[in-house]
Amino acid sequence: MKQWYETLFEDYGKKYDTENFTQGTIGECDFIEKEIKYDKSLRIVDMGCGTGRHSIELTKRGYKVIGIDLSESQLERAKEKTKAQNFQIDFQKHDARNLPFKNEFDLAIMLCEGAFPLMETDEMNYEILKNVAQSLKDPGKLIFTTLNGLFPLYHSVEEFCASTTESGNAAYRSNTFDLMTFRDHNITTVEDDFGNKKELECNERYYVPSEITWLLKTLGFKKIGIYGAKLGAYSRNDKLTTEDFEMLVTAEK
Repeated sequence: MKQWYETLFEDYGKKYDTENFTQGTIGECDFIEKEIKYDKSLRIVDMGCGTGRHSIELTKRGYKVIGIDLSESQLERAKEKTKAQNFQIDFQKHDARNLPFKNEFDLAIMLCEGAFPLMETDEMNYEILKNVAQSLKDPGKLIFTTLNGLFPLYHSVEEFCASTTESGNAAYRSNTFDLMTFRDHNITTVEDDFGNKKELECNERYYVPSEITWLLKTLGFKKIGIYGAKLGAYSRNDKLTTEDFEMLVTAEK
């Protein structure tokens, strides 16, 4: 049986690109470039690349990027977009829990909850981080965003999602946050590219900063930084607070 995150991304490429959370690409790529000191010789892997928005923007800027995703329809959309702009990117279908790469990339990016932390168990989420770590050279760098576990302790996730959702975007309701597992269970309603409405029972794992630090340290990452993730305006100057829905993580091997 397909998991909710597999069903969610089927026939959702065009709609996905109009969601409000996908509108920060330029600023996010500015941050990535700064983090790698504008070194165009580096090999980059975009994990959970979706419709390829970061892969495409970084390729336009002269970087060598490979995009990885589990969803065929998201990858199809990514290929359509690159073809329309007359260039090619190597987009590959892989499950981030089981990747074929070993010490191949200088930088891995995993933004906007593309893979981690959507898995149904903590072990599977850990497998993603482990596979990403194995994909990286030594030294290598990882930049990712994930859901901030401090946020639901102080705020209603349902209210936050409602306040940031525009008409026609994915909607979330019946959110219940489980304090024992730090998982938010909700019903997500999306309309796919063909106008079909889908209702999915979803659950996503929220992580607190100390967990992320510990997970990354066990995988050999040394320098770890955790910040508030502002849409389209990532910055090391943004101290993570309980007001941040997402956290931005940088880690170096």
